Amino acid sequence: MAQIFSRAYNTIAPAVLVGAVLLLSLLGVCVYAVIWSPYRTKVKVPVSQQVPFSHQHHVGGLGIECRYCHTGVEKSAFAGLPPTHTCMTCHSQLWTEAPLLAPVRESLITGTPLRWKRINNVPDYVYFDHHIHVQKGVGCVSCHGRVDEMPLLWKSETLYMKWCLECHRQPETALRKPSQVFDMASPDPTQQEGKQRIREQDVRPARFLVDCSNCHR
Repeated sequence: MAQIFSRAYNTIAPAVLVGAVLLLSLLGVCVYAVIWSPYRTKVKVPVSQQVPFSHQHHVGGLGIECRYCHTGVEKSAFAGLPPTHTCMTCHSQLWTEAPLLAPVRESLITGTPLRWKRINNVPDYVYFDHHIHVQKGVGCVSCHGRVDEMPLLWKSETLYMKWCLECHRQPETALRKPSQVFDMASPDPTQQEGKQRIREQDVRPARFLVDCSNCHR
């Protein structure tokens, strides 16, 4: 019977197989890189707003605490965004003619709320409750980063499920004293301090914290 393939295919066939494996591997690396890149995660990408509000100035410079503007953080799932009259508590007296604050003044006059863009957001199929995290001692900085150093706000963490589970598996790495929850500059708790917080604040064991029903309801 005549030979169907020439001897050259003894070299070509393995080369094609190796090339296909390398190509698929390269494709996988590219997909992984895109998934974890700032293009996809938006981590450390400043977000422009209707009003260029600077947390660095208000929190880091003036010392305004998180709860002054985000009033729901201790009692509801949503931390809340400040209504216009909260801004005007100060800006009815300070920088009253500043062009940058024109949208704030117009919002007060017309009664139309300012439209802030969400920075930290989870998918609709994920349930997140701010107040339970605050009550158990998770500091704002653990999820939102050093907002007191951000002239324009950006996302500090990916908020991917992998990132959430890392904390739920080892809650002692994030739990602070109640007095430090809203303190940006407080050092991260030591493992011993974190375990003490677990006992004092009745945090459930890790095997319960990683249950799917906690976040997917």
